[in-house]
Amino acid sequence: MKKFNITVNGTAYEVEVEEVKAGGSAPVARPAAPVAAAPAPAPAAAPAPAPAAPAAAAGAGETAVEAPMPGKVIKVVAAAGTAVKSGDVVIILEAMKMQNEICAPCDGTVKAVNVSAGQTVTAGQAMAIIG
Repeated sequence: MKKFNITVNGTAYEVEVEEVKAGGSAPVARPAAPVAAAPAPAPAAAPAPAPAAPAAAAGAGETAVEAPMPGKVIKVVAAAGTAVKSGDVVIILEAMKMQNEICAPCDGTVKAVNVSAGQTVTAGQAMAIIG
């Protein structure tokens, strides 16, 4: 048995690995007790890009349709004034070479669309407002 210290998502683990000779089964890693480790330093915050135009914020009784990840807006499916139901596609966002359908989180009418096709968004950015 060989012992190794492995860090996964900032948590250190001590694992034991058994070497198996030819003709045996594949090696199996068995996690042992977590090892106390110093917390990973927080990454330096990158300066936020300046918005192209002021974005409408969600007010009382309104819900923001937020970008779940950074990406590029491919298409705005529901324009301002469009009635949507929970689960209807509002925006198509490309992230990691995949097109993701961003759906309405609730029933209502699209009050404002804060993005346009071709625009880059950050995670958590309000792309549309439903009221």
